[in-house]
Amino acid sequence: MIYRRGAEALRGQAERIAWNSINLPSGVIGACIEIHKTLGPGLLESAYEECLCHELRLAGLGFERQRPLPVAYKGVQLDCGYRLDVVVENKLVVELKSVEMLAPIHEAQLLTYLKLSGLTVGLLINFNVPVLRRGIKRIVNHFDASSERGRGDSKVEVQESKRAQEGNT
Repeated sequence: MIYRRGAEALRGQAERIAWNSINLPSGVIGACIEIHKTLGPGLLESAYEECLCHELRLAGLGFERQRPLPVAYKGVQLDCGYRLDVVVENKLVVELKSVEMLAPIHEAQLLTYLKLSGLTVGLLINFNVPVLRRGIKRIVNHFDASSERGRGDSKVEVQESKRAQEGNT
């Protein structure tokens, strides 16, 4: 489902100025902190996704929910049923979780999604934690598609968001 900016965007134009591409991840983290403060941990991922989309809509941001992600393999596009939870402004992949603990496979999954989608920045957010800042990872893919083999040249930066560390949850 794609949400395109409309009348809500005009009402929230002042908010949109603060949500430019530089601080887009921080704005999304702030929205997630608000959701976590209100609902707490323990719900299904789909509930948090619905709330995040509502927050993005209120902020007047364009987003796509459950974007299909085909796998390109040896020149063939395979529809394997992969989906990106939320893509914000066609710049940021937000992968939501509601699990006991984030595992390295979750980071690897988001990195692979970034490579396949051609996007470079992603947020991995686990709502099933008492303090949300402990459930947030920012992943940046510096994949160089012009490399000799087109693989193995990616650099991953995984860090807890400074904005989330300053949050009250």
